[in-house]
Amino acid sequence: MQISELTAGKTSVNIEVEVKSVGEIREFQKYGKQGRVATAIVKDESGEMNLTLWNEDIDKVQAGLKLKIENGYVNEFQGDPQLTAGKYGKLVILD
Repeated sequence: MQISELTAGKTSVNIEVEVKSVGEIREFQKYGKQGRVATAIVKDESGEMNLTLWNEDIDKVQAGLKLKIENGYVNEFQGDPQLTAGKYGKLVILD
């Protein structure tokens, strides 16, 4: 699968990408729990896309790393499609 094939609402996404950059970490509270979220820009040969990173995944990711998203999904935020591993997916750092 490639970034160019991803559209909002797509589920069961398995893709390998390279991290171009990681944005600012934002903190939030939901259901009385603290959380952190950041947006990374990821790319492959077909294009670029935003990747939403949650909590401990933020600390694993930095520019230049190659990642594999397993069982991720694409949602829409402020009109743009965004890839995320979500609750049931997995973000794996590749060497």
